[in-house]
Amino acid sequence: MIAPSLSVAADAAPSQAGMPTVRFATPEDDPFVEDLQAIAFGPGRFARTAFRVRERFPIDTSLSLIAEVNGVPCGSVWMTPISVGGIDGYLLGPLATHPDFRKRGAGKLLAKEVTRLALERGEGSFVLLVGDRDYYCPLGWVPTELGAIEFPGPVDPTRVLVYSADPTMATRLKGPIKAFGAGTRS
Repeated sequence: MIAPSLSVAADAAPSQAGMPTVRFATPEDDPFVEDLQAIAFGPGRFARTAFRVRERFPIDTSLSLIAEVNGVPCGSVWMTPISVGGIDGYLLGPLATHPDFRKRGAGKLLAKEVTRLALERGEGSFVLLVGDRDYYCPLGWVPTELGAIEFPGPVDPTRVLVYSADPTMATRLKGPIKAFGAGTRS
């Protein structure tokens, strides 16, 4: 089944009262995700530093999720495997929710679920993101050391946050973002 277009999602939004659910993305969701990211981030999204990371290191499509409300797609999230200072983890994003579905918890549900799925694999030790502290810190993310992680472009270091079961991870991550497995290669 092909995901409804964003215009269908927007038309359906006023009558939707359900709670968001999450499912794995399929290739049929690609047009929805592309349209959603254009709405959420505009044409400037391609200049963002996080986009530059995803250009260098591909997303893990098995960690791409779609949020729905009553079967209507309303949000999406991607995850990119990375390494920082020889420690493997993931870069969360982009995370986007259609404006007609905001404030229903879809974005937070996506962030928590994709993080849980990634870390349960046992292959990465953290989930990194660039985002608002007020939104992500109540979900368990913590600030990293200012300027310790080197992105391939400008980033506000106060917005670099990490989620990990290891309480020392925020101070341990240092250096440039590299390919997943970079610390284990000889």
